[in-house]
Amino acid sequence: MKIAKEFHWEMGHRLPEHFGLCKNIHGHSYKMIVEFEGELDEQGMVIDFYDVEKIINPVIEKLDHAFMVKDDDELTLEFLEKLNSKKVVVDFFATAENICKYISDEIVESNLPGNISSVKVRVYETPEDYAEIESNLN
Repeated sequence: MKIAKEFHWEMGHRLPEHFGLCKNIHGHSYKMIVEFEGELDEQGMVIDFYDVEKIINPVIEKLDHAFMVKDDDELTLEFLEKLNSKKVVVDFFATAENICKYISDEIVESNLPGNISSVKVRVYETPEDYAEIESNLN
């Protein structure tokens, strides 16, 4: 059995090594669908939607209205510091694929119920473009 929940946030980033427009500071209205698969528990649930929010909302709160910046992007880090802006410093380029993996890792490393066999995370950077990762837990 599977259940899924959708989340939204706003976040800025840039890809300084990119050959096109993404090298510029810009942002997206992200959408994410998280899917949990597993056996039903004694209450007849894969996982309670309330528990899903308890796991994922802290991750979204960290990202929402923040700027995701690579730890060696000194120019952008200095700029964000001067503005006292909310930022998430990471050790990867903030591509849709890497953001998707980052969030998936946060979810998988949380205290998931033992009946969950897999977690699928799909992150939409635009309404037409997404990255997806599935983690099998058993």
